[in-house]
Amino acid sequence: MSHDTKTKLVYMANQIATFFKSQPASEAADGVANHINKFWEPRMRRQLFEILEKEENGLDALVLQAAPMIRKPEAETHQVR
Repeated sequence: MSHDTKTKLVYMANQIATFFKSQPASEAADGVANHINKFWEPRMRRQLFEILEKEENGLDALVLQAAPMIRKPEAETHQVR
């Protein structure tokens, strides 16, 4: 994953978190997770989990709180024909 892709995904995830901060605190993390699960394709979610593995990842605390509720896609398999 390129640095540019990582930067864009972090930015997008943090924007989603910023929006959901206006919701009741008890619903905010659920909202972030639901949005990512619904609108991000598996490849994007897979890359998000790669970012989450890094300690200094730049993700908002609300994204980190939502992470356990985000569906982790299965690993990509490449078939050789």
